[in-house]
Amino acid sequence: MFLDSHAHLTCDPVFENIDAMIDRAKKNHVTKIINVCTDKITLKRGIDLIEKYNWIYHIGATPPHDAKEEGERYFTLFEQAAQKSLLIAIGETGLDYYYTHSPKAAQQELLVRNFVLARKYGLPIVIHCREAFADLFLFAKKEFSEGKAVLHCFTGSLPEAERAIERGWLISFSGIITFKKSDKLRQVVKTIPLEHILIETDTPYLAPQSKRGQVNEPSFIQETAQTIATIKGISLEEVATATQENGKKYFQLP
Repeated sequence: MFLDSHAHLTCDPVFENIDAMIDRAKKNHVTKIINVCTDKITLKRGIDLIEKYNWIYHIGATPPHDAKEEGERYFTLFEQAAQKSLLIAIGETGLDYYYTHSPKAAQQELLVRNFVLARKYGLPIVIHCREAFADLFLFAKKEFSEGKAVLHCFTGSLPEAERAIERGWLISFSGIITFKKSDKLRQVVKTIPLEHILIETDTPYLAPQSKRGQVNEPSFIQETAQTIATIKGISLEEVATATQENGKKYFQLP
């Protein structure tokens, strides 16, 4: 049984075929999905899904790419959702210095506000970080020293992963670990403890190697889990059980 720790189920155009996608997920032993809401529309769709699928959970925040244009516009919306216990975590938020679609200062300001928001409501935070780990750890030390965090779609180095683990954070791996040129990332998977690992699809992005070029979806998560199992020399069932239990405990899921 698999927990997909990060999927954009309510974004366009994924939401058009949401029921069929969820049905395929169930048939492929996905029993819990954490959906990512990034704006007013995706949050509204996520809230509507709660009544229909009680095993799909939701997190919400403006991603770093959109910090400048949408961060202020939607911050109150996500705070209200957290206040109403509609979110199990704040995110994805963070820092992306690779693309810098939003200025670094805007990303940093929104990240700090989200750290404060997560503290206020006692929620974990889900972080997108690319080529910005030094600043991420700096702001986390100042603003979120005791908080729980997940590094989603991790593509960093082993020392960066180890610094996160020292803080008690979890590392979530996507289909990127199945790519032919991801040897360094697979070495990170091999080294870090299974009790700090989650798996995700990042639907509709980053389909695993055998599905490259396709729209990704939760039903594809087994390939990522099998890659971890092969790297660590353990069974697929062990990976599925451990990553699901890690997510359930960290996000306080039933």
